[in-house]
Amino acid sequence: MTTLLTATPLAGRTAVVTGASSGIGAATAERLAALGAKVAVVARRKDRLDELVARIAAGGGTARAVPLDVTDREAVRTAAGQVCAQFGPADLVFANAGVQLISAIDELQVEDWQRQIDLNITGVMNTIGAFVPHLIDNAGAGRPADLITTSSIAATRVLEKFSVYSATKAYISQLTRLLRVELGRKMVRVCTIEPGMVDTELPDHVTDPDASRLMADLINDIDVLQPADIAETVAFVASIPRHVNLTELTILPTQQAI
Repeated sequence: MTTLLTATPLAGRTAVVTGASSGIGAATAERLAALGAKVAVVARRKDRLDELVARIAAGGGTARAVPLDVTDREAVRTAAGQVCAQFGPADLVFANAGVQLISAIDELQVEDWQRQIDLNITGVMNTIGAFVPHLIDNAGAGRPADLITTSSIAATRVLEKFSVYSATKAYISQLTRLLRVELGRKMVRVCTIEPGMVDTELPDHVTDPDASRLMADLINDIDVLQPADIAETVAFVASIPRHVNLTELTILPTQQAI
């Protein structure tokens, strides 16, 4: 993808990116740092975070590794305090952590159901709960403040065997609409990104053969999205004037028909 933003439009900002150990999260953290933000990178895999922080530092950026599980509410709250102490209150929060586990409902993969609910919903809520006060404080001081979530086109498409995953993403899309009304009055922007097929490790978690085949065919047959495409979009959303809120962005590969 051609890089659109230049210079350092995010200089002076403090960003938090969850799900930062790979894929969209890692690419977005690197891009935000390249554009001037100080970035706290959050995920469970500390080794991956340390590698990411090293890459960001090598590129002249500033980052901090915050290894934790976003389903642990107290750990996220503690991390919010640590980020504030080191970088100042967060004014750009990308709640991106998620998992995709596909199965037919009558297979009763209840542990997979719960894992998706815990990470895709509870993890996002924990992130919001910890960092919304930062966003409100920044907005009240006249600074930009952005809450950006990762949803999916599965939030609105009817895809067989995607029931629980799709439902968790529908929750995120609807939550974003509602939060925009509440927080927009306080000058906090709220946006959700709804990507189509992105070439990340997320499909590697899918064990259902039909769903795996669908994703593999898309990756093989069309020019799918790359994590850098989503990263550039997040950066753009955060870089526009603070009175402008891009609220829901569906991003598809040009050739993707489903």
